[in-house]
Amino acid sequence: MCQRCFSVSSAAEEEDHDKSKVGFIGLGNMGRRMAANLMHAGFPVVIHDQSPKAMHDLKESGAESAASPAELASMEGVRVLVTMLPTPESVRDVYLGTDGVLQAARENGGIHPSLLIDASTVDPQTSMEVARQMRSADLHRKATPFEGCPSSAPSMIDAPVSGGVTGAAAATLTFMVGGEPEAFKAAQPFLKAMGKHALYCGRSGMGQTAKVCNNLALGIQMASIAEALTLGRDLGLDPGTLTAIFNASSARCWSSEVYNPAPGVTKGAPASRDYQGGFATKHMIKDLKLAATAAEDLDRLLPMGAAALDLYEQVAEVDDALDFTAIYKHIYSHSGRPLPRK
Repeated sequence: MCQRCFSVSSAAEEEDHDKSKVGFIGLGNMGRRMAANLMHAGFPVVIHDQSPKAMHDLKESGAESAASPAELASMEGVRVLVTMLPTPESVRDVYLGTDGVLQAARENGGIHPSLLIDASTVDPQTSMEVARQMRSADLHRKATPFEGCPSSAPSMIDAPVSGGVTGAAAATLTFMVGGEPEAFKAAQPFLKAMGKHALYCGRSGMGQTAKVCNNLALGIQMASIAEALTLGRDLGLDPGTLTAIFNASSARCWSSEVYNPAPGVTKGAPASRDYQGGFATKHMIKDLKLAATAAEDLDRLLPMGAAALDLYEQVAEVDDALDFTAIYKHIYSHSGRPLPRK
């Protein structure tokens, strides 16, 4: 099988990984479902989140908990750490902050996790810097390293995901991975427990680069589907009927087939539960701004991305916690025209 995709581990490797305790930090809409899937796959899980309420259900299901990232990284038996955090600042804080993973290593002469998997979506520079600092710490680890992972510092990969809350719940996420190839190989049993695909993108930060480009396309794509569905509706065509046309023709895409923005069209999609509990509009805005910043650094223009960002910012003026598919409800459904700018 292609080395850039999932490969099947040997029975010995699977037996070894089955003994691994996994730490998980960040239990939002995505993270709590990903942590639950690790538990369903048989991995003992230790969790941490700033919100005790966010940890409640997983603790009821048998997860251990830690009071801080530093405490979690110091717990004996935790060989893998997965993080799913909302912003670059939160990633830096968890790994490099005063009560973070690196601080635990400095205070204790090492940390237990041999493998660090950051599934957050942040800018590539943040991923590269955090990975660099973890490598340069050169502190002895307390845990037995996985095959292929160096012994002087934890191996770290950036592994942002695509698939949304539905993919997180169904363990069908796609991971875009940057880092050392050996670390990608070591991470596969854990990525498999949470997703369906994992693609190796190259050096540290390249997973984030892939994710920024993916979500740039997604944000534009979703806006186009919402716009077309609204036009069809205003011309008298039912959104469900038009979606069936899209999905049987050239407009077919994830935004029409899996995560449709029109209420009632796709069972289980946030649009069918008043845009609650999905990928928040504020997170789509963050991702589009990451793409805009990357383009500015290259002196490039993103005309469609800029237009989509403006539309999502209009949605956020109403409620930035709604799923980003609320672009259908809050812009195109208002008499067929955008909301006025403030």
